[in-house]
Amino acid sequence: MQVWPALNEGFMIVSALLVATGWIFIRRGQREIHKTLMLTGAAFATAFFISYVLRTLLVGDTTFNGPVKYRLAYTIFLQAHATLATVAAVLGIVTIRRALLGRFALHRRIGPWTATIWLVAAASGLMVFLLLYVFYSPGPTTNLFRAISLGHGG
Repeated sequence: MQVWPALNEGFMIVSALLVATGWIFIRRGQREIHKTLMLTGAAFATAFFISYVLRTLLVGDTTFNGPVKYRLAYTIFLQAHATLATVAAVLGIVTIRRALLGRFALHRRIGPWTATIWLVAAASGLMVFLLLYVFYSPGPTTNLFRAISLGHGG
């Protein structure tokens, strides 16, 4: 297994676990623990993003090497994942900013949406990782534009 993709996936999984745990603690009224967990989760999400971009720029993206009959489904799934992750990142910035500025009524309205979308993005990211590196042998690398537009293959 390739180390860099596994590290990236680790960042994403840790981030999701911290966000899920932070959500539990705010439901219990434990604001300081919630704040610590959510900011740490955001830090791991940021580490994922930076590491992913660096790998994409320096190495390229891994192409889907599974059966050709699954390529279209994989491409659609990958694009849905990328869209969810992007939406979650933007909402994450807005949500954290609202909390840090003390706008808690607005923070409470958007927070559950942000966390839910990030958890789904992290789960779908895990599936992408498994499809690229575990279920099938990794394909060759390609640049980001080609990978997204053609679904890591073809």
